[in-house]
Amino acid sequence: MEQNNWYDTFTEILYKKYPKKKHLLKALMDLLSLEREAVYRRLRKEVFFSIHEIVTIATAWNISLDEITRVDSGKILFQLHHANYFSPSKKEVDFMQFIIQSIYFINNYPKTEFLDICNKLPRQLITGFEQINKFYLFKWLYQHGIEVETLPFAKINISEENIKITKDYNQAIKQVPNTNFIFDQRIFSSLINDIQYFCSVYLITDEEKELIKKDLLALIDYLWEVANRGCYPETQNKVNLYISQLKIETGYCYTVTPELNVFYIHVFDMHEIYSFHSEMVSNFISWMQLKKRASIQISEVDEKNRIEFFSKQRQLAESL
Repeated sequence: MEQNNWYDTFTEILYKKYPKKKHLLKALMDLLSLEREAVYRRLRKEVFFSIHEIVTIATAWNISLDEITRVDSGKILFQLHHANYFSPSKKEVDFMQFIIQSIYFINNYPKTEFLDICNKLPRQLITGFEQINKFYLFKWLYQHGIEVETLPFAKINISEENIKITKDYNQAIKQVPNTNFIFDQRIFSSLINDIQYFCSVYLITDEEKELIKKDLLALIDYLWEVANRGCYPETQNKVNLYISQLKIETGYCYTVTPELNVFYIHVFDMHEIYSFHSEMVSNFISWMQLKKRASIQISEVDEKNRIEFFSKQRQLAESL
């Protein structure tokens, strides 16, 4: 294939990612650390992107060789992202900041939709509650991050940088125009069992358990308000809450926007597998939507089930 042909295809793909030129320019400037005029020259084909720049773009935006060459190899690319939630590297911090910036960008489109199928309380919600967020980091560290010693809950110190990113993420995610959560009906009982276990092995004190319990009750009250209103109270952006009647084995998410569709799967609490492949994303979205068949919507509608669900969760939390 001649250089101009594949290069035209490559730039077409870039414009599919960011149809508005000013958004594409800004994204490329940030990604490649180039001045505006340097990016303009590449898009006008006065200068070609270097091989290193193409690889950087393709890696960051999950563009496959098939797309660039228009040769169908029959392969679907997935991207595995390792996440150290307790002590993230600079690369992981940069990635999280990129996610936050991307959330604010896609929120310019009213039809943007986020769906999270959860077998544990999702990060989108727990980041607003300090003690619950700390407990999840503690549990993650206990299971995946400690090689030498076991630290008690009291010695878990979260860096200021991590706290700031957590707050920024919590504020950003509430800007999404349309959000859907499908909860496993045992989502709170599983968390309470985990807390009780760590209390039983004396890694969490009774006083610390009370602090977590207070946060847990506050989270339940917050979700009750979200369910009644059908939106985030802070932003008025739409939120639908569903309770699955079937067990949810693992967590799945997708984000759909006019410019970019992506799904990701949570694996072992340590990794997330992403794909931007259009056919795979389309199939995955259809499959996830089917999960609503075995779920009950408790936000705005079905007051009886909403009251029963939250009453049960409060009783469980009080049992701590």
